[in-house]
Amino acid sequence: MQIDISTQAILDCEHIEKFAQDISSAVLRYLELLDAELSIVLCDDATIHPLNRDYRGKDKPTDVLSFAQREGEFAFLEDNLLGDVIISMETTRRQADERGHSVETELRVLLVHGILHLLGYDHIEDDEAEIMEAKEREILRLLIQ
Repeated sequence: MQIDISTQAILDCEHIEKFAQDISSAVLRYLELLDAELSIVLCDDATIHPLNRDYRGKDKPTDVLSFAQREGEFAFLEDNLLGDVIISMETTRRQADERGHSVETELRVLLVHGILHLLGYDHIEDDEAEIMEAKEREILRLLIQ
């Protein structure tokens, strides 16, 4: 398994980077994706805002974006390459404060959510959302034990 983490414009990079590495590794092991490759970008709102605008049509920052490599016509060429998860640490910190828990707890939730999107899970339709949310709960329970 290969997980590349890039940190841009965030504080406490070393601690957060190691935390993201540990959580992502645990998720991939649990999902039995031992040969998977994953890229994670931890950034600020200014970095994620144009991506959210350009790729989702929402002209504001967001918490997490996922760009899957297992989609489209040539997805089979790099079966172990999952894609990219981009997380705004500014939004992560804000949401953690609003929800009354730690930045690590919020980051854990966003990493699980982003990785599941890379694997084809979605929450646009109600039935899809139920499946994805159940999988998120299952994985999060494992991670906090």
